[in-house]
Amino acid sequence: MSTSADRAGARGLAERLGIEPGQVVQVMGAEDLDDVDGSLLDDIAARTTTELIYGEDSDEMVDVVVLWWREGDGDLVDALVDSLTNLGDSGVIWLLTPKAGRDGHVEPSDIDEAAPTAGLSSTRSTSAAPEWSGTRLVAPKASRAKQRR
Repeated sequence: MSTSADRAGARGLAERLGIEPGQVVQVMGAEDLDDVDGSLLDDIAARTTTELIYGEDSDEMVDVVVLWWREGDGDLVDALVDSLTNLGDSGVIWLLTPKAGRDGHVEPSDIDEAAPTAGLSSTRSTSAAPEWSGTRLVAPKASRAKQRR
C-alpha cells in the first residue's frame, strides 16, 4: 500500500530529473521491465501526464529520452546516437546505469568517453532511483541541426 509520503518521495525522483508536466518521454533499454526501476517510470508518467513511448519504433518528437544501460548491453556510443533520433532541439537524455557495486555498473569514465563521441555533453549526475545513477546528457543545438539534414 502506498502512502502519500511514498508518492511524495517518488514524485521527487522525476522532479530531480527535471521532468515537467506535458513533456513527451521516450524510454529505451527497458525491454525487460523487471530489470529497471518501475516506480521511477510510473512517477515519470504521472508527472508528465503523457503516455511514455517505449522503444525505438516511434517517429514522434520527444523532450526527454530515458536510456537504461548496463555494462555488457553493447556499444554505448551507438545507443546514445540512437537516442538522438527523436529528441527535440532542447531535449535531454537521461542515461540511467546501475550504481557502483551493482550488477551491470558502468564506469563513469566509459560514459565520459562515449558521450562526446556521440556528440553529447554530460551536464550533471544524480541518484535517479535507489539502484540507479542518472547522467544528464545534451547535444549542442548546432550539431543536432546537422544530424537532421
